[in-house]
Amino acid sequence: MLFTDDQLGKLNAKHAVVSLSGGMDSSTLLLKCIKEFDTVTALSFDYGQKHRVELERAQSLVDYLKTSGYDVRYRVIKLDGLTDLLNSALVEGGDEVPEGHYAEENMKATVVPNRNKIFASITQAVALSIADKTEENTVIAMGIHAGDHAIYPDCRQEFRDLDFEAFRSGNWGSERVFVYTPYLNGDKFTILEDGQWLCDYLVIDFDEVYSRTNTSYKPIKIYHRPETNAYKWYSDYKSASSVERVEAFIKLGRPDPVEYADENGVASWETVVEHVSKVLASHE
Repeated sequence: MLFTDDQLGKLNAKHAVVSLSGGMDSSTLLLKCIKEFDTVTALSFDYGQKHRVELERAQSLVDYLKTSGYDVRYRVIKLDGLTDLLNSALVEGGDEVPEGHYAEENMKATVVPNRNKIFASITQAVALSIADKTEENTVIAMGIHAGDHAIYPDCRQEFRDLDFEAFRSGNWGSERVFVYTPYLNGDKFTILEDGQWLCDYLVIDFDEVYSRTNTSYKPIKIYHRPETNAYKWYSDYKSASSVERVEAFIKLGRPDPVEYADENGVASWETVVEHVSKVLASHE
């Protein structure tokens, strides 16, 4: 059911549908699918998330790739009518997003009820439609990896297997749709390392790509010209998602092209690394 790189040749799949959050993992996955498949469709979801800047970054990345000769069919699926019905710190009106490491119990506040099931159903419908229209095998590409956390039940393999089994049993022609998970046995650093290689392979700029991603659950808006309402979004470096991202860049040995800030304003990369290193050391 799940296919990694080693098994990809067996599928003879021509098309890929990527759930593009605007984060580091799914953006790297998008590059990989551009390399591996004839056509790529990317879907983003607007469900009232506080970090909606990720949608702006996803669109910016798609635009950049187009100028580099890579055409991606891209859609934003609006689910924002759900916002006030969802109980999660990640959506507008929810509690404050907690800070710290993913291992901490308070990170359960960042769970969005049934989010991946909602996303999966729509992605499956699009992939099946492409397979039906082209009469060719199509994959649903997912950036799940070994570092996905037990705190998110809808990231677990047993959930993914049962969900795909339900899709297969409820749709004619679903035998043409498969799930592609190239990072299943890796982690966030593995993904970033592959992203660096893919940028070289596709002859695109690494910093241009990853500056067009957002991993922060608590992005910070700073007004640089209040009189003209001009502002810029910065990533925080204290929420768990940001800590994990910064750790990957530290391991890669290069600074993150995304700019960071805190309650005192714009933060240097050295400040970010110092803070994250302390958080990581406290959980060793």
